Order: sequence, then structure tokens, then C-alpha cells
Amino acid sequence: MDIVYIRDLQVDTIIGIYDWEREVRQTISLDLDMATDISIAAHSDNIKDALNYKAVAKRLISFIQDSQYLLVERLAEEVAMIVIAEFSVPWVRLRLSKPGALRGSKDVGLIIERGHLVNSNNQPGTGVSETSSSS
Repeated sequence: MDIVYIRDLQVDTIIGIYDWEREVRQTISLDLDMATDISIAAHSDNIKDALNYKAVAKRLISFIQDSQYLLVERLAEEVAMIVIAEFSVPWVRLRLSKPGALRGSKDVGLIIERGHLVNSNNQPGTGVSETSSSS
């Protein structure tokens, strides 16, 4: 399994539990690792055969800008489900951070993994190439 990634996708949104957070847009930052098989796209050299990271980013920016969740946990779950459901990604790792949310800290946030990695036989696996030898 291969990984297509997006790093530090910054989006302004309403997020937080405090009254002032419900009135001011804050910047959140996303890192995404998305499992996919790039072999068909690598062979065809055609974007239609690839996981289009620009389409993923545009969809997530639109969704996040329009959302108004209280917790980053809820936003992270929704983002992960969009990636899996709408882009046929079997597994995603998402790091969502809220820079400046905690005095004295550069940022705070969470990391989640959703879905399952599959091996070359389309079976659940570790995502690591598995070989066997017979003696």
C-alpha cells in the first residue's frame, strides 16, 4: 500500500467550547496520510487513475470552513469519514492541530487513524510488503 499525503493544510473555522471561540474564526492545521495504490496511475500517467490530493484538499477546505463544531475530536472524525467515503481511501491517518489554543504551547491537537490497510492481495494487513519463503 502506498501513501499520498497532505501536510499543514490550514483552514479557518469556528471551533471551540468557549463563547469567544463561537464568534471568532480560528486556524486549524491538518496533516493527512491516505492509503492508496499508486501503481495504475504510475503506469497510465493519468490523473483520473490517481488519488487527487487537490480534490481532497478542496473538499476538506469547503467542509471545514462551513463547520462549527465544539470539539476537535468531532471535526477529526468527520474529516476522516469524508476522506474514506468520498475518495475510496481504505485507511487514513489525520493529525489535526489548533495552533495557539494553549498558552505556552505552539499547538495542541490529536492524531487519529481510521479504516484498514490492505495488502497486495486486497486482504487486511499491515500495509508492509509481506513475503514468504519456502524451504
